[in-house]
Amino acid sequence: MSEIVLELNELACGYDDTPIVHELSLHLRAGDIGCLLGPSGCGKTTTLRSIAGFEAVTAGEIRLRGELLSSPTTRVPPDRRRIGMVFQDYALFPHLTVSENIAFGISRHPQRRRIVSELLELVNLDRLGNRYPHELSGGQQQRVALARALAPEPALLLMDEPFSNLDGDLRRRLSAEVRDILKARGISAMLVTHDQSEAFAMCDQVGVLREGRLQQWDTPYNLYHEPATPFVASFIGQGYFLRGQLLTPDTVQTELGVIRGNRAYQLPTGSAVDVLLRPDDIVGEDGSALTATITGKVFLGATTLYRLQLPTGSTVETLFPSHDDHPLGEVLGIRVAADHLVIFAAQGSVNVSATLPLEQMLAQGDSA
Repeated sequence: MSEIVLELNELACGYDDTPIVHELSLHLRAGDIGCLLGPSGCGKTTTLRSIAGFEAVTAGEIRLRGELLSSPTTRVPPDRRRIGMVFQDYALFPHLTVSENIAFGISRHPQRRRIVSELLELVNLDRLGNRYPHELSGGQQQRVALARALAPEPALLLMDEPFSNLDGDLRRRLSAEVRDILKARGISAMLVTHDQSEAFAMCDQVGVLREGRLQQWDTPYNLYHEPATPFVASFIGQGYFLRGQLLTPDTVQTELGVIRGNRAYQLPTGSAVDVLLRPDDIVGEDGSALTATITGKVFLGATTLYRLQLPTGSTVETLFPSHDDHPLGEVLGIRVAADHLVIFAAQGSVNVSATLPLEQMLAQGDSA
């Protein structure tokens, strides 16, 4: 099993005596890329700044490879933490060339020329070492910032919304490139973002934060298929909750019929439950007795997302291949294909959307 690089144990921190993060515990293994994901104001950047040493800790502790960095009585200065940082605005020195920016943190290293040359090649900027930041594109500037952070060979790399200033296509391509670079060099990293697709594409472990509290620290797959709380279920991916009744530990009665999952739920038999249904849980089936009317659609390229109204008035969503085109108002035969059933004790109203309304999805773009 890989060595643990970063440990947060019951961490609490904030700004100006205002608590932001509460009882946060997680660990990151060597070579893994982790992420703190959540809505604005949830505490993800505060946590990252505390790891970097820019903010004090009011409770708990931060350890890097077993060494205590922060606690209420201990605070190792940022420049002694062996931690690299990539900022949202790149923070490059405008009066220094690309090579000089990369060499800034290793100016006294006897092998600095070799290190800079290797890093320029690593980030595909080997012909641009003599240029200045203003002569580079946004993506190139971000590569320089990454190379500068890697130059001192940090034990951990922190990235605070590193791609948010880039357009959607470039952001996706650059995030994939950065992941490949980090994996090739075995570098452990922690990313902060509000973009789910970015977090899922880049990271091995993702922590979902809500109001300063960690809801779940898990793989992207488990966050989507096995959310630990209703908030995680709602925040991750698309979907709707339908009210149902638990018939047996693994079977629930809903207006879509009886649905059986792949595990037992520790809830009393007969209790009211909320069942999460993702778009990939609903599939088309010609001739099915279960039907729904198309009330909305969004073309997504390879697929089309349809909003369906059930005869009872409740709503679900489904994804079809884009060449399988259907008009608004058409009645479709459907069935449920959800062996990874996600169930919670009933809360609030029935059929609550777990995502933004369909009509907002295009405006939302790649943000989550």
